[in-house]
Amino acid sequence: MERVTPIPSSLPTVGLTALGVAAIRAGETARSDRLFEDPYAEGFVRAAGYERSAEPESPTQIEVMERRRLTAWIAVRTRFLDEVVLSACAAGCRQVVLVGAGLDARAFRLDWPAGTRLWELDLPGVLRFKETVVQAEAWVPRCERTTVEVDLSEDWGRPLQQRGFDPQAQVVWVAEGLLAYLSVDVRDALIETAAGLSVAGSRFGLTVAAAEPLDDRRNTRGEDKAKPRTYKALFQSGAPEDTSRWLRSRGWRADLFDVAERSGFYGRSPAADDAGANRARLVDARRL
Repeated sequence: MERVTPIPSSLPTVGLTALGVAAIRAGETARSDRLFEDPYAEGFVRAAGYERSAEPESPTQIEVMERRRLTAWIAVRTRFLDEVVLSACAAGCRQVVLVGAGLDARAFRLDWPAGTRLWELDLPGVLRFKETVVQAEAWVPRCERTTVEVDLSEDWGRPLQQRGFDPQAQVVWVAEGLLAYLSVDVRDALIETAAGLSVAGSRFGLTVAAAEPLDDRRNTRGEDKAKPRTYKALFQSGAPEDTSRWLRSRGWRADLFDVAERSGFYGRSPAADDAGANRARLVDARRL
């Protein structure tokens, strides 16, 4: 892959968090004991001129723990959702929809069965930046890839169908690190819309943030509220009190996992101070 000249990033604020995720994925890929390989993540980071030096030069112990937890969370959830989509496709599913796709490179880095079609849904600014990098690097997807510019607070089901999605065929959806950035109404509508576009047996891989009070997540520890220090300051909704019941009421039967359990399953011991992150949940749901 050739290097590209850094370009100005006009990404929306939530799109900028996608760059942070890409940076963590690039770091994970460089590890000898990596849980997945994403050789494309570094290309997005480089093209945006993203600098991790914006982090505190002398982080507090809490900041160090939070960074470690976030890194572990993203590494484990990426591996987990890779397995959900590939499992669904191995069982015959040939439609994959990434909701709030951000800088996800699954279309390029996973080995898809012949005939797989993948749609990426996100805001125009995010997808246009992404496509600029894809074209500049001459990356070739390993499936039929379609981008759909949508605002998830509006009708996104119709544009998806207009781009070739078949609601009468099985689908596996992915909503990774997305739901907390949506209001409760938009979040619930998204889950319901996906259910309405899914035949029985379809899958949904998603992540649910830790069930802590929303005000706590937005807490900037005395910093200027106009300049939030962390991604949590952008959260718009807290986690459902009972994720399984919440999903079942909207047409999905869910199996839930936590970071520590999956870390061990993947052969990586969770950090001793990782208890806080373990309240987040990894979800593999099936359409009832």
